[in-house]
Amino acid sequence: MENVVASGEGRIGLDVGTSKIMSIRQSGNQLKATTEINAFLPLPHSRITENILLQNKVHYYQNNGHFFVYGNNAEKFAGLFNAETRRPMSGGLINPNEPSALILIKTIIQGLLKKSKGKDDLVCYSIPGAPADAPSDLIYHEQLLKGYLTELGYKSKSVNEGQAIVFSELEKENFTGIGISAGGGMCNACLSYLSVPVVSFATSKAGDFIDKSVGSVTGESATRVKMIKEQSLDLASSPKDKVEEALHIYYDEVINTLITTLNKAVAQTSTETFQLDKPIPVVLAGGTAQPKGFRDRIEKALEASNCPVPISEVRLSPNPTQATARGAFIAAVYDS
Repeated sequence: MENVVASGEGRIGLDVGTSKIMSIRQSGNQLKATTEINAFLPLPHSRITENILLQNKVHYYQNNGHFFVYGNNAEKFAGLFNAETRRPMSGGLINPNEPSALILIKTIIQGLLKKSKGKDDLVCYSIPGAPADAPSDLIYHEQLLKGYLTELGYKSKSVNEGQAIVFSELEKENFTGIGISAGGGMCNACLSYLSVPVVSFATSKAGDFIDKSVGSVTGESATRVKMIKEQSLDLASSPKDKVEEALHIYYDEVINTLITTLNKAVAQTSTETFQLDKPIPVVLAGGTAQPKGFRDRIEKALEASNCPVPISEVRLSPNPTQATARGAFIAAVYDS
């Protein structure tokens, strides 16, 4: 990665995820990541509330008699008010049912990137695989993001999220293998051969599906389920209570759907498209991949499914939540 960092001036990787938006850029000889939670909470307008927000330097947007607290402070305020945050994105794409979605995503991206300082600055931004039931929605999502970046003065190029994981984690393997990003809105996967995407797809069962499903059967809020999942869930140990038991069940559902879809997509690809001379690795990333035991469950599911391509190993990214943005950054550097 040293050569990539050395030549990364004016290049930015942007992970536009359902749960979080993250930028990575060069800072000296290091890579600097900046993150905002991709969520917001509307609050009634009042002078007192406005003063409190200003005094505490809380990011907010004002519209139609409401303050919209967004980004990293949204979940804190949701906890104080025992309320659910709202999402500008749903299922990996801009949420068509959320009137404030467009302006809030634009505001978050602008806060992370600022204005371009040079006419040749390039942002590579992540996009999910096309949803099987609405492939044209991805076109709208991709072009809106491109338009926002153009307004900020950047050149831009999209990169599939699964391919970004390959760029981030499989450089030593000549970018050959399977990258899987298990995020909030979707699980994205890409089989890459010598940096060329051969198969890519997305499934809608991911972190949000787990949170909502567990909340539905246990009576807990999805926000609390998400907190338990991220802070204490251990898929390698037996469940301690009904929430953990439900988390195990719905994690298995996500994994089974992912592996079934992967095997089907690979089996439908002509063997003439690529020739593997040895087994390839699978690398996992994303917030949903973080709980202990997730990697082992993916490995067991792959072994039991008789995957059409030989797998050498299944490994977890050393930094699962930054892998997509880092891969997008690498794509931007190689594109220069």
